[in-house]
Amino acid sequence: MSCFAPMSIRPHFPALSRQINGHPALFFDAPGGTQVPQAVIDAMAHYLVHTNANDHGAFPTSQATDAVIDAAHNAIADLLGCDADEVIFGQNMTSLTFAVSRAIARDLGPGDEVLVTRLDHDANVAPWYALEERGVTVRAVDVDVEDCTLDMEDFAAKITPRTRLVAVGYASNAVGTINDIRRVIDMARSVGALTFVDAVHYAPHGPIDVRALNCDFLACSAYKFFAPHVGCLYGKREHWERLRPYKVRPAAESGPGRWETGTQNHEGLAGTTAAVDYLAGLAHHSTQSELRVGGPGTNGAAPPNGAGRRAALVTAMNSIKAYERDLSERLIAGILEIPGLTFYGIREPERFDQRTPTVSFQLAGHAPRAIADYLGQQGIFAWDGHFYAIGLSERLSVADKGGLVRVGLAHYNTVAEIDRFLEVLEELARGRG
Repeated sequence: MSCFAPMSIRPHFPALSRQINGHPALFFDAPGGTQVPQAVIDAMAHYLVHTNANDHGAFPTSQATDAVIDAAHNAIADLLGCDADEVIFGQNMTSLTFAVSRAIARDLGPGDEVLVTRLDHDANVAPWYALEERGVTVRAVDVDVEDCTLDMEDFAAKITPRTRLVAVGYASNAVGTINDIRRVIDMARSVGALTFVDAVHYAPHGPIDVRALNCDFLACSAYKFFAPHVGCLYGKREHWERLRPYKVRPAAESGPGRWETGTQNHEGLAGTTAAVDYLAGLAHHSTQSELRVGGPGTNGAAPPNGAGRRAALVTAMNSIKAYERDLSERLIAGILEIPGLTFYGIREPERFDQRTPTVSFQLAGHAPRAIADYLGQQGIFAWDGHFYAIGLSERLSVADKGGLVRVGLAHYNTVAEIDRFLEVLEELARGRG
């Protein structure tokens, strides 16, 4: 077992104290959005009270807003392992992906090909199918239904010298599969294709290094890693300079401002920086120490920017990954004992480095929505449906059966919560619920 101590972390998340019908709330809904620490709430409130203004003005609150924007670029650069001017922000990952796909489409036409996968969230599928309007051929890589992994033989068969871009998820938001991203990127580069990686689901579960991956673009969503609703997108500087964005005329002609349309969510950016600092603070956390995080209203200093914060983030995310593997072992071992349950995804403990702590299942005699509703009444928050992974739900033949029930954990969840969930689910499966 890892030395991670969630009980010293949980007090930093006010939402975790909630009760439902007399039961402590179990937030097993992390794949749809995580809860936020108090430091993030404080940072957003501090911005709105003391700094609220539009940017690039001559007066103090506007100048402070410029500093908030710069700090957010530096924070995400540290999280992803890139330079601050290679990060752009937007409404969400979906809108950013559509913006990039439209810009890339300017240079594509008949005879060009794009690869997507049947494992991905539709936010990294639909924007690329939109390129068919320009005569681009879009092909979908198949999925191995036995363990819900990418069919790499099919991938190898479908990538060709005509492939201009490969869109792939770092990890599946529906079943938790972590793809072999390095292999996919290397195969794309071998034919001269760009790579667009959807890291929305993976970002809260492990370290990301875009330089080591050598991907061209990588997107994530701050609200999936303990921050507010902000979309984040890394792109190699050469691409941001080469591609032509759709923008208003007064927008900057260089740097992130060339791509960041309109006024950004400034309080959201303040919260995003606070979330990154919270994660970096976990580097010094153990069963023997209390977590100290920076930001307005908190009890500690923020980690340093640059190499210091980057190193702390890598350490913290590796600790989270190890702890969540422990959670996965407990959750999956127990869920496989539930009578009448059909499990989707990787289940062998020796392969848990290839998955996040997100599992999906069906239960005989119970519609996914009914299960989620019953769990919700017991204070257990779980999702049902297709989770926008439409290709996967169709490939698994569950699209017309209400989809799946999805349980997803984060580092603030505990073994005790897993045991309570398993107890409630078994009661339902055995007809005692």
